Amino acid sequence: MDAASLDLTSAEEASSRLGISRASLYAYVSRGLIRSYASPHDPRQRLYAMDDVVALAERKARFRRPTVAAATALDWGLPVLETGITQIRDGRLFYRGQDAIALARTATLEDVAHLLIGALDRETFNRPSRIPPGLSGPAFGPHAFVGQAIRLLSEPAGRETRAAEVAAILRMAAAVASGANPGSEPIHRHLASAWKAPAQAAEAIRRALVLCADHELSSSAFAVRVTASTGASLRHAVIAGLAALSGPYHGGMTERVRLFLDSPGAAPLPAFRHRLYPEGDPRGEALLENVPLLASDATTLRVIANASGGAPSIDVALVMMERAYGLPMGAAFTLFAIGRTAGWLAHAIEQRSQATLIRPRARYVAAGDKPSS
Repeated sequence: MDAASLDLTSAEEASSRLGISRASLYAYVSRGLIRSYASPHDPRQRLYAMDDVVALAERKARFRRPTVAAATALDWGLPVLETGITQIRDGRLFYRGQDAIALARTATLEDVAHLLIGALDRETFNRPSRIPPGLSGPAFGPHAFVGQAIRLLSEPAGRETRAAEVAAILRMAAAVASGANPGSEPIHRHLASAWKAPAQAAEAIRRALVLCADHELSSSAFAVRVTASTGASLRHAVIAGLAALSGPYHGGMTERVRLFLDSPGAAPLPAFRHRLYPEGDPRGEALLENVPLLASDATTLRVIANASGGAPSIDVALVMMERAYGLPMGAAFTLFAIGRTAGWLAHAIEQRSQATLIRPRARYVAAGDKPSS
């Protein structure tokens, strides 16, 4: 991001706000916690990103006050559990230590499922999976896709190995989107064929599935982990993830993006940026690489990017890709859900291996103690 688009402050002000010495400030910069830029007026002077300073000050305050830290932990706050699945660091996304953007250049969703879940034999996705009968045609968007997927996942499962169960769940998600059993065909090819998409769309679909596979402790991943911690089955844990993903502030954001792109003057602008990526969501930029955007979407992308800086969020990119290739309306959410199923399975399996019930405490506030609105 260009320094001109940032709110910058001096070393004196930054140190004062944080209550630290200049030496500590420079240490924070070297650790990547605070961005530093040369002053446009004096190249010998360094200026510091105010957003980073404020965020760090808030984090330090939470550590000093445990009750505040606990109260804010569930709202983009301090980490609340340990995982070896996904990490977001320095504006980049890593799946078990591997750069997700680099993986998206060649990997399939099946490859990434192997990586995220682990302990699967190489033939896991090469064997046909049993799909319950009764598919009622392809389903798209939060309401239709989630409803159909929950119905299929609620069917009693036979006695399966873990690998067979993982494959069946991932294939079921794809079957809901296509209306047919994918067999052992790679999911991105199966979807492109079922949707009669242009030849070049298959590669974009593959990238979308990989880039959506996991995103650390998102709302849906947390729902999955809470459910899995109770000892519930993998299928029921995935159902919890689907329900959470359907909300308009999570995967359902794709529907708000589409509404805005269809009627930019009438619909409110959805979130274009992601709080975990100060420089812009790298997934959005990677997904839209070489995608022939509609002229109107390309213009919108330029205008908003110039105004806010950085790349579009994954939600925006999914909808623009859907529109570029003429995919079925609602395919953006559907791709999000299918890809994220791989991550949910990894989270559910990791959580069950810890044999710990997730049960946070609530702080009771009497009705008379609440501030009046």
